[in-house]
Amino acid sequence: MTVLRGASVALRPTVREDIRPLAAIRATPEVCARWRGGDDLEADVAADLEDPDTRSLTIDHRQRIIGMIQWYAQEEPDYRHAGIDLFLDPSLHGRGLGTDAVRTLARHLVDVQGYHRLIIDPAADNIAAIRCYTKVGFKPVGIMRQYERGPDGTWHDGLLMDLLAAELVR
Repeated sequence: MTVLRGASVALRPTVREDIRPLAAIRATPEVCARWRGGDDLEADVAADLEDPDTRSLTIDHRQRIIGMIQWYAQEEPDYRHAGIDLFLDPSLHGRGLGTDAVRTLARHLVDVQGYHRLIIDPAADNIAAIRCYTKVGFKPVGIMRQYERGPDGTWHDGLLMDLLAAELVR
């Protein structure tokens, strides 16, 4: 895949040299609370790159690695859709870079890959992420109760959101 260019970010295939800076971002308390990971975050990022069902893209802004966005696909013809997940350096939150990254990947998935529906599933209490995804056109579908175990061992709700191709805010 070629580099995908947004208004402020570039999304490019993640390479091994990206592992250390991505692991450093994953280690920040804000990202770690949502993405978690083991004692070796570099190994966790490397495992993401080896997952044949997930495509990982490094998010660059001004020649700096600021996060990673991933997508996966359900290719069963009667249920075909793609899903997105991402993390971003918390020092850059609130600047529209996450929205730009999600919009850029969503455009690619709709226009080039031909998906008619995309999904994303933030934690139900992650208001900033939900606001970001809403700006791109994602709409709440419903609460997935006790969807994900948190770092404290308790279960937390997730919000399933989807976007139909015609709803993409370009």
